[in-house]
Amino acid sequence: MFKILKVTGESLSPLFQAGDFVLVGMRPGFTRGLKPGDTVVFDHPVYGRLIKQVERLGEAGDEVFVIGMREDSVDSRRFGPVRKRDVLGKVLWRIARPPR
Repeated sequence: MFKILKVTGESLSPLFQAGDFVLVGMRPGFTRGLKPGDTVVFDHPVYGRLIKQVERLGEAGDEVFVIGMREDSVDSRRFGPVRKRDVLGKVLWRIARPPR
């Protein structure tokens, strides 16, 4: 299954800009193949739906540490690891916003 989502915010700028769209793959079991550098979409109980890059996998195996590209990004540096079951999908393709 696939989903197209619109990027808001600048956490992963310059890779993803506000207004870009991303194609997210959401097939069952995909989290087993996650690796550092992958970009994922997940739901956080406080911050809502976020898009971040996988920094590293947790030692427990069911956790992922995610990071934005900016120092002030809301990411695992602030809220800790993300449970794999909260990861909705992996970004497969970026659709850049039209130039203004």
